[in-house]
Amino acid sequence: MILGQSGSGKTTLLHLIAGLRTVQSGSIVLNDTKMSELSAGQLDRLRGRNIGIVFQHSHFVRSFTLEENLGLAQRLAGLPVNHSRISSILAQLNLAHKLRAKPDALSIGEQQRAAIARAVLNQPALILADEPTSALDDVNTEQVIQLLQEQAASVNATLLIVTHDNRLKTRFEQQIQL
Repeated sequence: MILGQSGSGKTTLLHLIAGLRTVQSGSIVLNDTKMSELSAGQLDRLRGRNIGIVFQHSHFVRSFTLEENLGLAQRLAGLPVNHSRISSILAQLNLAHKLRAKPDALSIGEQQRAAIARAVLNQPALILADEPTSALDDVNTEQVIQLLQEQAASVNATLLIVTHDNRLKTRFEQQIQL
């Protein structure tokens, strides 16, 4: 977990690790692959299969249902749509009843949890979460952190959370304070 005040570079760091921004010096290596040496298409495929990202603001196709948005994440990673996995993840996040809802019909907290579902759906090796609990109450915060930790453990993934949410301090032993 990386803790820091707003503007300290937490989001920029995640974007660099995810290959969404280009490093100015140094390099980022994932699974023995130097990310700066990949074409845009190769980088997209690497990200889709190996990196799950929870952004500060959920980015969904507004004309798609939640199920279609999650299926799209699987298809873009070159994977078949796994409806049972989608349903299972949504159930763990108390969103099973929103399967056919459009993103605009979800509350901010529900959108945040749906974004987490998308991030863990493809069982990535690296899960990057940018303020994943910022719009959540204490109960949903606990559920979300538990899901992120369980998913990371189940596939031996690295989980990196950046936040200024002090509620999470007791949940993570490894912390970096910016």
